[in-house]
Amino acid sequence: MPLPREWNLSKLTNTFKSVMGKDITDDTIGNFIGYFEDAFVISKVSKYNIKGRKYIGAPFKLYFEDIGVRNARLNFRQIEETHIMENIIYNELRYRGFNVDVGEVNVSEKTDRIDANGKYIYAQKALEVDFIASKGDIKYYIQSALSMDDADKQLQEKKSLYYIDDSFKKVVVAKTGLKPSYDEKGVMIIDLFDFLMDNPINHV
Repeated sequence: MPLPREWNLSKLTNTFKSVMGKDITDDTIGNFIGYFEDAFVISKVSKYNIKGRKYIGAPFKLYFEDIGVRNARLNFRQIEETHIMENIIYNELRYRGFNVDVGEVNVSEKTDRIDANGKYIYAQKALEVDFIASKGDIKYYIQSALSMDDADKQLQEKKSLYYIDDSFKKVVVAKTGLKPSYDEKGVMIIDLFDFLMDNPINHV
């Protein structure tokens, strides 16, 4: 089974049918997800619209409670480092006592197209925030990025955070090997290993 990606029950049902030739209903898939959650094999995470301040019904993500068990069960195949890193960050946040959701920010961006009146056309997009981590009055918006080698990649990882206009801390966890720092818009960049070594990101 793939590591973190967005799912809904119909998508999972279609995957079982096309890949495995199994004709399974949405209800059956939903029941089995519940069983795996009860057995602490996986964790189901809902999607939250940050600007709309509401949960979005159908989409969700699935994370493995124990990456080692998952990898061993698959005989150490399908080792996608990007997805494994995201799963590890999720598990670490849960271990630290945070409630964790997947976030979404709706934005309007100017395109290169021009309408009949000579004005630029704006496109509506939904940008993902990997994690919204909340505990009491503490909240973080967190992106997981395996690498941030160039300016385009950095903007890609930070873009959704730039559109969030509240005062809670925005963080990118990446494999940089560098000390924690802030960019000009106040987004914190922290190395993955610093984060996992319990670096208090609220005090850096």
